[in-house]
Amino acid sequence: MSLNHVRPWRNIYRRKSRQIMVGNVAVGGDAPISVQTMTNTITTDVRGTLDQIIRSAEAGADIVRVSVPDEASARAMKEICRESPVPIVADIHFHYKRGIEAAEAGAACLRINPGNIGSQDRVKEVIRAARDHNCSIRIGVNAGSLEKHLLEKYGEPTPEAMVESGLDHIKVLQDNDFHDFKISCKASDVFMAAAAYQALAEATDAPIHLGITEAGGLTSGTIKSAIGLGNLLWMGIGDTIRVSLSADPVEEVKVGFEILKSLGLRHRGVNIISCPSCARQGFDVIKTVEILEQRLEHIKTPMSLSIIGCVVNGPGEALMTDVGFTGGGAGSGMVYLAGKASHKMSNEQMVEHIVEEVEKKAAELEAATAQAAE
Repeated sequence: MSLNHVRPWRNIYRRKSRQIMVGNVAVGGDAPISVQTMTNTITTDVRGTLDQIIRSAEAGADIVRVSVPDEASARAMKEICRESPVPIVADIHFHYKRGIEAAEAGAACLRINPGNIGSQDRVKEVIRAARDHNCSIRIGVNAGSLEKHLLEKYGEPTPEAMVESGLDHIKVLQDNDFHDFKISCKASDVFMAAAAYQALAEATDAPIHLGITEAGGLTSGTIKSAIGLGNLLWMGIGDTIRVSLSADPVEEVKVGFEILKSLGLRHRGVNIISCPSCARQGFDVIKTVEILEQRLEHIKTPMSLSIIGCVVNGPGEALMTDVGFTGGGAGSGMVYLAGKASHKMSNEQMVEHIVEEVEKKAAELEAATAQAAE
């Protein structure tokens, strides 16, 4: 990540970690922080599952996780992995054979919970299958399913117990000469998760998968995830993230990207800067932003758009954005291009005009990028 020497307070110094591959997606090292989600369809509904995977990928998901609870789901994984546009992580609980079958079916990574996969011998069999099929592993520690001996030792789920669980499982993988792994230590409690991740980041150089598990619904879960993941990412911790919401997986992807975009760690699509509106607004800001968010979903090029209701902050915000619109009077406002006042536009025509200007700017930026690459 390039450093900002003009505004050093924006710099985030990422923790140095090893790099592994999840299919064709690099995780860790200097790779971009990847965004994950998980399907909530019945895995044996192959078409329904693939549809959700494709929609998530179109929204920006780099990796998608699929639950493999039974033998029928493991069989379905073969077609799912073959047709998915992004690498698939097989979510394995309780039965080690599902991990072996998922690796054989083409999963790019196996998510294993050390608290419920079984004996070390069974874990070794899963490791062997992962190695034979070029499959990485995510050690998935969860506060809600810690090993019995750790709960007895610590009395309850604690950050220390979670980290000890993770390090114990890392040792199993390393003792079997397997190093293509990443690790997570999730909790629904933001404080516990943050403390565990900070300790884990100091104890290992493995890539870290960030998540606040069972975060809640769209609104509450977004806020909890933004606080927990945002603070850890700001500290430089985290190589891949999953926002856990009781919502459509596409919403998880959108929230994940917004968290990364707010910290300048990933850039994708239009970043809309808009005011909450007040009695000074020259047009309906809230409705306009809602429409523009939908109309501009197809733009993947990183760029910025300011939609401000009046001239108090509008011109200043427009100075920092690619395209801007500031409300004025008499049913019209000012359009800004590249930070400079360009021309007036009526409120009635503004949405269509802004969409056109954004599309035009996106095409210019794409052409410039392609030319630079040549």
